[in-house]
Amino acid sequence: MTGVGGGSLMTPLLILVFGVKPVTAIGTDLAYGAVTKTVGGWRHWRQKTVDLSMSTWMAFGSVPAAVAGVFVLKKLERSEGAGFDSTILVLVAIALLLCAVTMLARLFFPAVSDREQESATLTPARKVLATSLGVVIGFVLGITSAGSGSLIAVALILLFRLTPRRVVGTDVFHAAVLLWAAALAHLVAGDIDFGLAGNILVGSIPGVWLGTRWSVLVPVGALRVALGLLLLGSGLALLAKAGASVPTPVLAVFPVSVLALAAYVILRRPRDEPSSPAPGKPFGAAVAPTAE
Repeated sequence: MTGVGGGSLMTPLLILVFGVKPVTAIGTDLAYGAVTKTVGGWRHWRQKTVDLSMSTWMAFGSVPAAVAGVFVLKKLERSEGAGFDSTILVLVAIALLLCAVTMLARLFFPAVSDREQESATLTPARKVLATSLGVVIGFVLGITSAGSGSLIAVALILLFRLTPRRVVGTDVFHAAVLLWAAALAHLVAGDIDFGLAGNILVGSIPGVWLGTRWSVLVPVGALRVALGLLLLGSGLALLAKAGASVPTPVLAVFPVSVLALAAYVILRRPRDEPSSPAPGKPFGAAVAPTAE
């Protein structure tokens, strides 16, 4: 529904809830994510919400950078020895906290609807900017499996002024290409649990199919806030697992905040208020839902 959150949430879930080894969790997350993002990317392509030129220029940087990230990860595994798992937990936690702060910061972005556009005008300087953005995101994703959604989404809004639906569609479409590159690199490195990935796909493929269709029908602003809070909690929990001193009451604040936000949104919205803003309108603007 939002283009973000799936990969960022799956890795900490695999580590914290199911006890999967961190490097295997990263590789498996990327493998399952490549399939689900492909389904979502195809759906967004059908809905004409993808800026193909922007996705292509970002991929020129992100694909090789993701492969380089996996290479660096394996070098760390060989050099760190017994402390490797803790190092990876800290790296993933930092990536999650960065994604969370980025997602929550979008609440304070100024309205730019008068300058939003369906397709970005890619001058030579903007092509270099898009490729450089891809390099950063690809490298972070190759090492941690996080960042392909929230970080790129913010950049597409602030730097390229794409409309909300174009942001989601372009983000998901590009992520499909990027995740396949990173997943194949982890496949060569032997970091993927195929049985686990298959189990996740049983639920995630229909979830992506429905979520993509509902992306124009639900209030994604509140959902992004909830995801941001959950990512903050996940990042702190991973730091605690790595040995950092994080009080349990601090961790409990985040799921409670998500529940409070959900209750607030449900109770605050009038029953006759549409559930989704129109493309290009800020969250909360009253408009009629549009058909696909």
